[in-house]
Amino acid sequence: MSLRTHEADLFESFRGRLEAIAYRLLGSAVDAEDAVQDAFLRWHAADRERIETPEAWLTKVLTNLCLNQLTSARARRETYVGQWLPEPVLAGDRMLGPADTVEQRESVSIAMLTLMERLSPNERVVYVLREAFGYPHREIAEILDLTESNCQQIYRRAKQRVTTDRSRTEVDAVAAGKIVEEFLAAALSGDTEPLIRLLTGDAVSVSDGGGRIPARKTPLIGALGIARFLRGLFRPTDAKRAIAGGRPAFYAVVVNGGPAVLVEVGERVFSVLCLDATPDGVAAIHIQVNPDKLERITRQWTAAGPHRPLVENGW
Repeated sequence: MSLRTHEADLFESFRGRLEAIAYRLLGSAVDAEDAVQDAFLRWHAADRERIETPEAWLTKVLTNLCLNQLTSARARRETYVGQWLPEPVLAGDRMLGPADTVEQRESVSIAMLTLMERLSPNERVVYVLREAFGYPHREIAEILDLTESNCQQIYRRAKQRVTTDRSRTEVDAVAAGKIVEEFLAAALSGDTEPLIRLLTGDAVSVSDGGGRIPARKTPLIGALGIARFLRGLFRPTDAKRAIAGGRPAFYAVVVNGGPAVLVEVGERVFSVLCLDATPDGVAAIHIQVNPDKLERITRQWTAAGPHRPLVENGW
């Protein structure tokens, strides 16, 4: 069926919300865009005169597309080289979706997207739709073809599996800059003590190189071990400059609602270090160096430039 202008416009009015749902479900902006485009193709092919509630119809179609991807992703994770981390996105990216409530902001943090990898596909869908978008259990049950009571049970189980005792420190650009500035000063000091003071005792560090860039393949746990690792990571060497393709500049940014170090080499984002800041200190560092997961952020970063680095010619 041909797509009339108002029907195309109607879909576009939903696109941002659909992308935000898909990004939370998949942890990948690239995959989220693909899923939404597939939903558009199904909208184009559907008998739209018979669709009473387009938003509900599109949400169900998109959710099923994401469920298929989540199921196949579990198999792909088994062959993924090293640790898998979500794709980071800059503040202002529409992939982040609504951010009016604490739950909505928390649901898109790198820490939470990483935790949600523990959930089954159905658990992740129920948790995201309920926690981040406020869908009633009745509507979620209709989307997943479940009973409402089953949907409620799944939600309770999912929430238990991703709940932590820590509360994140919410930041704006100014606060993020201060956190990153303190972190960089400690990391570049060449000493472990300043880093240990910044980290919680049970802090976790996870790196994702995807087999494309050298990265630690197992998580590090504990302030001392992470401090030693970061001291080596930030120590200037010719080998690091060769891998990066030049001398990096370090910037303070807000990524997925939290403070982050953006490492730029030339006009390319080489790495993003997301800092999970809590009142007790930095509880987690998620280091993304897989270039496949940095293409979108590179485009947006370059388009929004020029930027003023905190540190030039690092390493």
